[in-house]
Amino acid sequence: MAIGNFNKRNHQGPMTDMNMVPMIDVMLVLLVIFIITAPLLTHAVKMDLPKASSSANITKPDHIQLGIRKDGSLFWNGEAINQDSLPTRFAAEAKKDPQPELHIRADRQAYYELVAQVMSRAAKSGIVRIGFVTEPAIVQ
Repeated sequence: MAIGNFNKRNHQGPMTDMNMVPMIDVMLVLLVIFIITAPLLTHAVKMDLPKASSSANITKPDHIQLGIRKDGSLFWNGEAINQDSLPTRFAAEAKKDPQPELHIRADRQAYYELVAQVMSRAAKSGIVRIGFVTEPAIVQ
């Protein structure tokens, strides 16, 4: 049995490949452990719940259309109003159940300050659902 060889032609260099077998073995052992323990991690209590057929009672709240033009004029659902009547109208609408949504339709050229004032008055009165209505962009 020859331990070494003095032939320089058949001399092998150092091993440059990484031995992947131990890593694959560890991975497979971990996979088996996770497969066994995964069903044990669910803490569900099985219950036999009663069955009943009914339809969902979904009540959609009304919405308020508040238009703001660039000249500062305000429109409450199409009716022209002034800024001084906003807090009383907002307070009356905030008391309703379900509370209506406020849809602000501001003109493109309207001052941001006026829009911010309207939103501030609505929030102070208790209106919590405020949204902006925009025109959809035309994709060409």
